[in-house]
Amino acid sequence: MTESEPQRPNCRQTPQRVGLLGIYHETNTFIESATTLADFQNGYWLETSRIRDEYQGANHEISGLIEVIDGAPDMELVPIFYAMATPGGLITRDCYLALLDGMMQLLDEAGPLDACLVAPHGAGVAEGYPDMDGHWLSLLRQKLGVGVPIIGTLDPHANVSQAMIDATDGLIAYATNPHIDQKQTGIEAARLLVNTLRGEVSPVQLLVKPPVAISIEQQFTSNQPCLGLYALVQELEQRFALVSMSVLLGFPYADVHEMGSGFIVIADRNQSPVAISQAEEAASKLSAFLMDHKQAFNGKKSGVQAVLRDFENHPQPVLLLDMGDNIGGGAPGDSTLILEHLETGGFSDFFICLYDPESVAQCGEAKVGADVSLFLGGKRGLKTRVEVLALYDGHFTEDAPRHGGFVHYDMGPTVVVRTMGGNTVMLTSRRTPPYSLRQLTALGLDPHSFRGIIAKGVNAPIAAYGDVCPSIVQVDTPGVTQADMTLFEYKNRRAPLFPFEESV
Repeated sequence: MTESEPQRPNCRQTPQRVGLLGIYHETNTFIESATTLADFQNGYWLETSRIRDEYQGANHEISGLIEVIDGAPDMELVPIFYAMATPGGLITRDCYLALLDGMMQLLDEAGPLDACLVAPHGAGVAEGYPDMDGHWLSLLRQKLGVGVPIIGTLDPHANVSQAMIDATDGLIAYATNPHIDQKQTGIEAARLLVNTLRGEVSPVQLLVKPPVAISIEQQFTSNQPCLGLYALVQELEQRFALVSMSVLLGFPYADVHEMGSGFIVIADRNQSPVAISQAEEAASKLSAFLMDHKQAFNGKKSGVQAVLRDFENHPQPVLLLDMGDNIGGGAPGDSTLILEHLETGGFSDFFICLYDPESVAQCGEAKVGADVSLFLGGKRGLKTRVEVLALYDGHFTEDAPRHGGFVHYDMGPTVVVRTMGGNTVMLTSRRTPPYSLRQLTALGLDPHSFRGIIAKGVNAPIAAYGDVCPSIVQVDTPGVTQADMTLFEYKNRRAPLFPFEESV
């Protein structure tokens, strides 16, 4: 529980200066390859005005933060630093320290701040810093002092620590998965900051983490069991007149103490003398609900063969979610396992995108229409002959609210080929999560022309493909993001923790 001093109304003539910064990464510690400085430099490394250039008017949480502060006449936004890399392995120590040094230097150059908006992911892990987000937020708090409000957003896949709570006045997680409410979450967080600076709200937040880790398979917020959980959140918010309640679905692919699900409850001390006790009661009811329904949050896990046997019973095109090779969870996006089953089982007219720079280079030397022998994918791979259909630079844009809130995409040099089995494969030279249908349509591919679309994700692709795929099927495939978290070897997680310990 954090209890910073209540802020007094702003009586100054000059606008109050609100800093904006963040280091954003979802770290999968079970991946062998590390996340390096180059991954951030090739992702989003934005300093000062470039933050506004990238996100103003978009559907990212930073877009919402910008919109609210720009619309407040007594506030001035000071963009400082934001860095993000595609989910991947452990961040190297040198990379994290470089990020930290860059952020702190720009923070010094920005001058005095009256408040700060932050945009961490909440599941960042660096070499030597298992609670990376808690570390940099704590340093920020030390630098700004206790009386400067720090409020921000979180991805609901965050593994939140008490250090993150102690360093901030309020953290609000997106309420949807796929994450299509990022801008709205940014707006909510920025409004809380504005009201705090004006003395209208005095936030106090509470973190509660029951001994449960929700399976990634069951984190689709538009379906049960999440529907019931989020309905209870709305009911409790109204009943106790709370500022905010956030569900932390958690990220199971990080071997850290904080791994697991939980809740952040924010109350207003100005509104009620019993605000803290009300927050505690609401958090207790949420925890009890999760404990009572923990089996429902563990998923069913259907393998490739079972899914394909039942394939014709689904309206087409069918969206097949390759859970074990989920790029959004850090996986390489190069597994050909489902494609192999399609090819050997006589299934044609499917689409799949693979990260495969070697095959891209090989096809780049051939002309459109050429017949090329390729070893597709990663270590497992699939040796086959393909016809080169098209070559692209791999750039496209997305202007609708999609998971991640991204606008500009760069897949690097990209090739589209057709296998001997009659399936279409997009090969990219940069790992690209399937967050946008424009990944197909911008390159001239009609999603409706396929019987099935294989997406390297679990829930995130649904926002992009749900409108064209009447059937959505999660496929339990092996890999560094496989659905059954109990198959990973953890050394640092809490215990007891369901589903590892059934008797919780």
